[in-house]
Amino acid sequence: MPRIILMGPPGSGKTTVGKVLAKKTELPLIDTDQKIEERTGRKIPDIFLESGEDEFRKLEREEVFSALKSDESIVSLGGGSILDEQVQTVLATMPCVVFLDVSISNAAPRVGLNKERPLLVGAPRQQWLSLMQARRPIYERLATLTCSTDNKKPAEVAEEILAKVIL
Repeated sequence: MPRIILMGPPGSGKTTVGKVLAKKTELPLIDTDQKIEERTGRKIPDIFLESGEDEFRKLEREEVFSALKSDESIVSLGGGSILDEQVQTVLATMPCVVFLDVSISNAAPRVGLNKERPLLVGAPRQQWLSLMQARRPIYERLATLTCSTDNKKPAEVAEEILAKVIL
């Protein structure tokens, strides 16, 4: 099973912190969003636009299950993957699930709150806040460790996680 699983909202640093953790631990990083794009040959916003959210979530569930079967890895989950009840059930059995928490003021400049985030189209700040209101209880319930990424460099977050995790 994976050594560390990272989850959190857009802009929390899952991919960036995952890369730092992978380098520090010499473990491979599995980024489920990247895997979906590699598998389909399409960017996530294009999948949403062309095939819809239901199709995207189906692809996401498959990639998450595949990643969670991997041994000795760092896994970065797509922010909304935790909405799937089957994914929640599996994550609840994992020993190291890290919720990378972030405030809107720190997330906004990181993601640009732009059209590349399909669930943030329209009024991006309001969408992000609504998304977090719905997801926060799930992130908190599934997390074995919570780490704020506010005002921290990715390497600082990685060090904080590694200081608290037994590999």
